[in-house]
Amino acid sequence: MTSARGTIEMTLAMAIAGTTGWMVILSGQDAIAAVFWRCLFGAAAMLIVCVVGGQLRRDAMTLPQFFLALAGGVALVMNWVLLFAAYSDASIGIATVTYHTQPFMLTALSALLFAEKITLTKAGWLLLAFVGLLMIVAGGENSQGVGDHYLRGILLALGAAFCYAGVAITARYLKQVAPQLLVLIQLTLGALLLLPLARLNVSEYQMNTWLVLIALGAVHTGLMSTLLYSAIGKLPGNLVAALSFLYPVIAVVVDWAVFGHRLGLWQFFGGLAILLAAAASHFNWTPEKISLMANAAKTKRQRGQSQKNRQH
Repeated sequence: MTSARGTIEMTLAMAIAGTTGWMVILSGQDAIAAVFWRCLFGAAAMLIVCVVGGQLRRDAMTLPQFFLALAGGVALVMNWVLLFAAYSDASIGIATVTYHTQPFMLTALSALLFAEKITLTKAGWLLLAFVGLLMIVAGGENSQGVGDHYLRGILLALGAAFCYAGVAITARYLKQVAPQLLVLIQLTLGALLLLPLARLNVSEYQMNTWLVLIALGAVHTGLMSTLLYSAIGKLPGNLVAALSFLYPVIAVVVDWAVFGHRLGLWQFFGGLAILLAAAASHFNWTPEKISLMANAAKTKRQRGQSQKNRQH
């Protein structure tokens, strides 16, 4: 029962995440303003979550942990600003798929900062992701429905992925801190940092603009984070990783259904290569494991065929 509930929560979280780009475009705000409102309303939502959950305690974190959380908050805000800016240049679907090169950014940072070895298998998946990225770049030349600065959008999405890898690096040292409290601190910091930079034409906002902005913070940040952390506590890591790939798939579908942005052939196979490489990196697939999985699938098919033959 717990696993089933966790699966539903994770699926809902990824469905909400997959529509974030739609909300950003619908808001009519530039990237900095959209992230400011996301941080502000998201912080308000997470404050309620932390109060109800009892995370606001004096012993919730140490001072070094607090400063590390702030560093992660800077990376998180930069990640959102770059990703939101990429939507208008490269389309929501392409930006989101490109953004999922983040596992390889994390691999590179871990090798640089912690001297972690990059195995031959990981290097192979990294190469596949790079080839996929080149296919997406090449496919943008003749694609319809993308911005005038397609390559810039790709670079912005890559920058967002790099910043998110920085968030993941800081999170390694903050496992003892309640994730809801961590998000609250980082969103509050984001709102404070972006307030002087955001061009907020509040007097021109219509009611639907406010509703979209509130949803971006309360639903696409507060509710999504709460569902995500709740699911992570109920599910094994491999299932969490598998369900997380619903996010880019839903983003691509929403981009097509709402904005009519269809992936070209090169973009489709490039995106597929990136997601396959990211999945393989998550699950630590090796040639031996792939061979075993293929043999198991073949044996299962043969058994099924044998049973059908006996029935006939």
